[in-house]
Amino acid sequence: MHAFSQPLQVEEVPDPQVPEDGAVVAVRATGVCRSDWHGWMGHDPAIALPHVPGHELAGVITEVGPTVRGFAAGDPVTVPFCCGCGTCEPCRHGHTQICDRDFQPGFTAWGSFAEFVALPRADLNLVRLPDGLGFVEAASLGCRFMTAFAAVTEHGRVGAGDWVAIHGCGGVGLSALMIARALGAGVIAIDVDDETLELARSLGAAHTVNARDPVAEVVEVTGGGAHVSLDALGSAATCANSIRCLRKRGRHVQVGLMLSGDRTAAIPMDRVIAYELELRGVHGMAVGRYDALLRLVTSGAVDPARLIGRTIALDEAGAELASMGEFAQRGVTVVEL
Repeated sequence: MHAFSQPLQVEEVPDPQVPEDGAVVAVRATGVCRSDWHGWMGHDPAIALPHVPGHELAGVITEVGPTVRGFAAGDPVTVPFCCGCGTCEPCRHGHTQICDRDFQPGFTAWGSFAEFVALPRADLNLVRLPDGLGFVEAASLGCRFMTAFAAVTEHGRVGAGDWVAIHGCGGVGLSALMIARALGAGVIAIDVDDETLELARSLGAAHTVNARDPVAEVVEVTGGGAHVSLDALGSAATCANSIRCLRKRGRHVQVGLMLSGDRTAAIPMDRVIAYELELRGVHGMAVGRYDALLRLVTSGAVDPARLIGRTIALDEAGAELASMGEFAQRGVTVVEL
């Protein structure tokens, strides 16, 4: 990427050097995510040009640094999109996803729209893939599925019998739907596209709503409001709707990025106070939570492969990224190398 909002180019570049405490990974698959689109648009101040995007990766280690003890060449791995330093206060408490000095492939450094990517602090940040989980499926866990897992389980604390409203059924919204259903919750899927809602129904949504103001319908269907509501899109309107559709003492989880004019979106604070609501933001998932996520996947309780809309080649990644401005994707698109 030589300029924001301009076509990506496939070029030969020098191979990355292995960090002393890190690894070089040969990328086998990498997701194309709306976060990548935001970076391509110039919304992320961490990106310096020229740049290689991509952060939802899975592959095979080709080389490790001399201080790495837990991994070796040949290991199949993935990695969170926020890698921890291991020494700051959040990392010491296990919250690597909000590291004070985080490393983000595809944002703070060159990412995985490439044959090779270098990753630091391998013993802390890399996640070994279990047998039977393919690279395309592992890449689809990327930032969307793992963020949805954190949103539903840790922040939303969803339990069996809860009503969960999901505003926006892109990759992260559909991931949250699958996870909430696996936990025994009833899910209301909200979107403005009928085909997307049909996909949501096929993944287990108990009720779907095609409306820009779904609050009254959600409250009616749930008999008083959702226990947990996720804004999986990220806009002032969907954020406010998510809060307003909660029952008393409900939990709103902000998953979708709030950018541009929506960064300081108005919050219906009168409702928050009167209903004693809980508002949580989610910024990915700590690396220590991957074992729980992978157990859920390998048990068969959820199948991330059902979210994969299509796989593409590396030279198609730029066009796929550009099309995200039109919300043309259904499910997850993965680059397979």
